[in-house]
Amino acid sequence: MTLPPVFTTLRQNATVLSTVGNRIYRHGDAPQNVTKPYITWFVVMGMPELQISGSPCSDKDTVQIDCWSENDSEVELLAYAVRSALDDAKITNRIVVNGRENETRLYRFGIEADIIRSRS
Repeated sequence: MTLPPVFTTLRQNATVLSTVGNRIYRHGDAPQNVTKPYITWFVVMGMPELQISGSPCSDKDTVQIDCWSENDSEVELLAYAVRSALDDAKITNRIVVNGRENETRLYRFGIEADIIRSRS
């Protein structure tokens, strides 16, 4: 089993790359005191694309990608760049979270994306 190519897909967008560099973290968790802004992501659901004639030939993974920043306008620009990267890769996506975390006071913009990957 392989994970969806979130890191490589996002880093293909120049704005994402220049804004967060390598600060794209799996499991929805970033290191404490990490430089802001940054991105976290996690797999929400993964399932095979079923077919009658045999074993599944692809998997559909739903991932959530969260953009984090201390600045409201910066988090929106980063989310726009993430969405552009997903659109360029022809990955369907939708906004699922847009708010501010009570504890950290960080702005958060969450996008859910459906990634279909071939098993061959």
